[in-house]
Amino acid sequence: MYLTQSSVKYPLDARSQLKLVVAREERGKYQPQTTPKSLPIPGCPRIPGALQMRSYQRQAMTNWFANRGRGTLKMATGSGKTITALAIACELYQRIGLQALIVVCPYRHLVTQWATEAEKFGLQPILAFESLRQWQSQLSTGLYNVRAGSQPFVTVIATNSTLIGEGFQSQLKYFPEKTLIIGDEAHNLGAPRLEQSLPRQIGLRLGLSATPERHFDEQGTEFIFDYFGTVLQPELTLADAIQQGALVRYLYYPILVDLTATEAQAYVKLTTRIGWAIASQENGADSDITPLLMQRARLVGAAANKIDALRQLMRNRRDTSHTLFYCGDGTTEDERSSTSDRQIASVIRMLGVELGYRVNTYTADTSLAERTKLRRQFETGELQGLVAIRCLDEGVDIPAIQTAVILASSSNPRQFVQRRGRILRPHPGKERATLFDTIVLPPELNRDTWEVERNLLRKELRRFIEFADLADNAGEARMKLLDLQKKYGLLDV
Repeated sequence: MYLTQSSVKYPLDARSQLKLVVAREERGKYQPQTTPKSLPIPGCPRIPGALQMRSYQRQAMTNWFANRGRGTLKMATGSGKTITALAIACELYQRIGLQALIVVCPYRHLVTQWATEAEKFGLQPILAFESLRQWQSQLSTGLYNVRAGSQPFVTVIATNSTLIGEGFQSQLKYFPEKTLIIGDEAHNLGAPRLEQSLPRQIGLRLGLSATPERHFDEQGTEFIFDYFGTVLQPELTLADAIQQGALVRYLYYPILVDLTATEAQAYVKLTTRIGWAIASQENGADSDITPLLMQRARLVGAAANKIDALRQLMRNRRDTSHTLFYCGDGTTEDERSSTSDRQIASVIRMLGVELGYRVNTYTADTSLAERTKLRRQFETGELQGLVAIRCLDEGVDIPAIQTAVILASSSNPRQFVQRRGRILRPHPGKERATLFDTIVLPPELNRDTWEVERNLLRKELRRFIEFADLADNAGEARMKLLDLQKKYGLLDV
């Protein structure tokens, strides 16, 4: 496709070609294709014949094309962002002859999950997440063949760490003009080293994230939207996803937990320092409260009384199955025995040894092969539960979860939303999920720190109440939080 000026022809870039195609099709009120236009070619994108896209997915596709091949999909975890993105790649192949697809995601397990979905769309992806020997020659050959015209399409799925490596960076200049880059969990790509590694010469870009805004990082958030494009409508909230049937309904039970005397003392000291830091900021001083907030969040996340609360909850639930226990990565202190232990170890010991549950750990250190085995044992009921750290934040797909006990409630809105969204993924026979959420009650504070705590608590409590309001037992869940609202004068939340 060319732009003609006098007798000279200038090739249009991919976004300009897309703009012309969209302009022509607007007269016919374009709707995304749902069937392939011709016989499938191995390795080339095509919509699976049995795929039934939801209305919000079709609308998101239409708006991305209308925005000339740029935009960020902000959709609740589990609502089908991956399928929407792959359908967009199929449309680009049909409409402008897309030649290459790059998918970048933060973790190795996401690469394999993307590969599984991509194969359903006819793609034969190169997986770039281990040593260079595993993928670099495949990618080099694929790019050469595409540019030589002997291969119509190439797909590569890489981790963020592969993206920033010299081996991958050296290949970026050889990608053809008609390339689409998809940033999965795109909020991660606002980090300085990652954003510098994203290819500027690739014009077709799609960002995916339930929460694209970066916590305490306005500059990084701005970069994400500058690179991928603004958030496209429709945004899909957790409530929208449940209403659309993309996520299951749920019961929500807050479990209120007190700090021990030692923890309460440390909490008060940290809150006082946070108050000083906030006052310094208001007076124009350079004071970073983020490390203090993180330190206090770790203290709350590993509160020792959470183990006792879990023991009381699970003592009468011996027959439970398909249960996930979500731990913090901090250390719990046992004041009675003067010992300390990682929370996950304390939970495994209490559930497995003391109560006799069939459980195993599921963490970042668990190999991909072992994770597959554990998920299978979890689905069949051979394991009653998985005890995990950070496995629900980004991309882990364990839809068989029917019950979750959250011992680590994050103040980061992104983690809060993603953890809960993953628990609500549909699964055969799963009509409703049950969530037990441990919430640490702040200790008694003096007049100065009380106001600081009230302002900090307002934001966090708003998320708990929003989640309670969406539950099937909303009235019961809200009553549980009422005392906390009354104590801090936050009835307006």
